[in-house]
Amino acid sequence: MTSSTAKPMSKFSNLHIVIGLLLLSTVYVTICNLMFAEGSAMHVSDYTVSLFGKYLCYALLALAVDLVWGYCGILSLGHGAFFTLGGYAMGMYLMRQIGDRGVYGNPDLPDFMVFLNWTEMPWYWGGSDSILWMVVMVFVGPGLLAYVFGSLAFRSRVSGVYLSIMTQAVTYALMLAFFRNEMGFGGNNGLTDFKEILGFSLQEPHTKLGLFVATAVALCIGYVVCHFIVNSKMGRVVTAIRDAESRVRFVGYKPESYKVWIYVVSAMLAGVAGALYVPQVGIINPGEFSPLNSIEMVIWVAVGGRNSLYGALIGAIVVSYAKTRFTAIMPEAWLFALGGLFVLVTLLLPKGIAGLLPSIIEKVKALTATLIGNKPPTATEKQASEVKS
Repeated sequence: MTSSTAKPMSKFSNLHIVIGLLLLSTVYVTICNLMFAEGSAMHVSDYTVSLFGKYLCYALLALAVDLVWGYCGILSLGHGAFFTLGGYAMGMYLMRQIGDRGVYGNPDLPDFMVFLNWTEMPWYWGGSDSILWMVVMVFVGPGLLAYVFGSLAFRSRVSGVYLSIMTQAVTYALMLAFFRNEMGFGGNNGLTDFKEILGFSLQEPHTKLGLFVATAVALCIGYVVCHFIVNSKMGRVVTAIRDAESRVRFVGYKPESYKVWIYVVSAMLAGVAGALYVPQVGIINPGEFSPLNSIEMVIWVAVGGRNSLYGALIGAIVVSYAKTRFTAIMPEAWLFALGGLFVLVTLLLPKGIAGLLPSIIEKVKALTATLIGNKPPTATEKQASEVKS
């Protein structure tokens, strides 16, 4: 009775700890950016704020990958497609906000369309000047692609490495398609030169800070949603599908439906991450579809800890920070370092950084107990105490 009530309380407290840390970090960065002048040791620069915002976008993306890989066993090497589609939905909206302030001064057509001698807006750009349209497309675009692909793949019972290759092939095909000027998305240059969002200039420091805060809030909401899913009845079925799909099918469930459902939710989360990423970096191009990016997302989750939501956040932030530092020193060696990191984690840390935390906490408790003179009970003493109770 005691153990059954302790487990949910532990998960509940973990949720509060993660959300609390995210909110406290956001408040700290905000205060240090606004209250302390440049040159102060406490000051957080505008560039750093944008960099942190980008890391949080990656953390939300890692959360989406962990939801399907860590909890459902679907190794997706194509989540970059959902991320980029969400980014293009935001980019289209931002391009329409430029109006006649572009290079060619055309109030109706973006600069790249004028350059390519387009005379009218493509039909699929209709409504892209509306914030409501953008929000809907951020969810509908990635979600629809995930639903179509998932319905075809999962109902055909494609799984394992074959499914991973298929997801990567879809991402690569989209990259090749978006590189074409005829697609109407800016070709290899993509969409850029954004001016404002919701009437606020993207060059203003306060706008950058607002985007950072919005990303942090979105990450908190995404974490709560994922936590609710994995601890719900549907989430337990999804985890059972990961561990023994044939048994789940034998007892009367349809694993295909659950897989499609979790895949669509994950794609939408990735789309939101892409939409928040674009205004903070100022560009979206087909290079974001690159299969290498999707592989890097999987490495984030592996490093942080698969099957651990907070581990995915840790992995994304740690690896992204390492990439920022490493590429500044030896940019050509980053991919080798990333591959070595993945091999190292696979061999020595199969549960990632999150797998180390419980043992570290136990050692800290033991050390604290020793310092204050209370020796912690051994495993044998704990077992004997449980038998007596």
